Amino acid sequence: MKNSLKFIATLALAAFPLLASAQKKADPEGYLTYSLPSTVISIDVEAVQEKFYAGPDAKYAEKYLGIKARQKDEVTFQLTQVRMTPFVEADQGRRYSLNVKKGQIDGAFLRLSAEGLISFSDAKYGDASSWRFPTDTQGNFSGKGVSSNLTSGSTTLYHSGKGKSSVKQDMLVGKTTEQKAAETAEMIIRLREQRLQIVTGDTDATYSGEAMGAAIAEITRLEEEYMTLFVGYSEFQTQKMQFEVVPSADQENQMYIAFRLSDTDGLVPADNLSGKPVIMQIIPQEFAQTEVTAEEQKNKKEVLAYYRIPAVCTVKLMDGANLLLQSRMPVYQLGQESSLPVNVILK
Repeated sequence: MKNSLKFIATLALAAFPLLASAQKKADPEGYLTYSLPSTVISIDVEAVQEKFYAGPDAKYAEKYLGIKARQKDEVTFQLTQVRMTPFVEADQGRRYSLNVKKGQIDGAFLRLSAEGLISFSDAKYGDASSWRFPTDTQGNFSGKGVSSNLTSGSTTLYHSGKGKSSVKQDMLVGKTTEQKAAETAEMIIRLREQRLQIVTGDTDATYSGEAMGAAIAEITRLEEEYMTLFVGYSEFQTQKMQFEVVPSADQENQMYIAFRLSDTDGLVPADNLSGKPVIMQIIPQEFAQTEVTAEEQKNKKEVLAYYRIPAVCTVKLMDGANLLLQSRMPVYQLGQESSLPVNVILK
């Protein structure tokens, strides 16, 4: 019998500490006041930011290396992990009091209620964590590519006089962007040829064991460094946030904006219109109808303990037409409220 009492308490009561300063009128002295449970759906989300820096020679990648490269810097976010967890807290709008003064409730029920208060605390279930990325910076390509930005050139100088004469003068002139890109591409091709020669043994030097591995690793490192000038590079950072949705029985379609995903800020709250919404849809399972006879209604006890039977719901999290997550969970405030005579509980 004790186990059945615990079950009813767990099902029925979710209590909270009473703060007189937060209420217009204090609860009557000698009454047991409790609250019905309400479900809060906590959503833990993880997204990865890719900050891409286009290479300065990207537009020459197809011409000199035969590959296509991204041409512009860009920042993108991608959802990598989503988790939903239901928690129970006190519903401040559904509070009830039972008269203790007149002896209608004995100590057994008080102990039962106390267990209910402990089972459903209104304490917070984890603080929301927010982390923002540092400000945008330009890609750092210093130290990569050809070491010299100068090349030799010549020009012909003329001076007018009785006869037209020319003087050829050599000078240093700056390389064009395309010239530097061509040199970098040539260096990449030479590195690939050197690596093939080492692997096949077609070299004057002899490489074996660790020496061969070290030589190949260094050539690969240099190749990748030069390649960034054409294909660019990416930096990745992880963003984690927590959001909460409190379903309401007054919501007709049971669809909520859980959070948003912004192209610039990543994960943002539902009220931040800069992001694309991620929708939570809740589909409650229908309850079977119960019938109470007129005689039972007439003879019901006056002292009642109210409780909620949660609705078993299918909860979907959707990014547009893409289903991110689907789970079944109980949602108290979408279920049914019922009551039970206190003397039945105590039998």
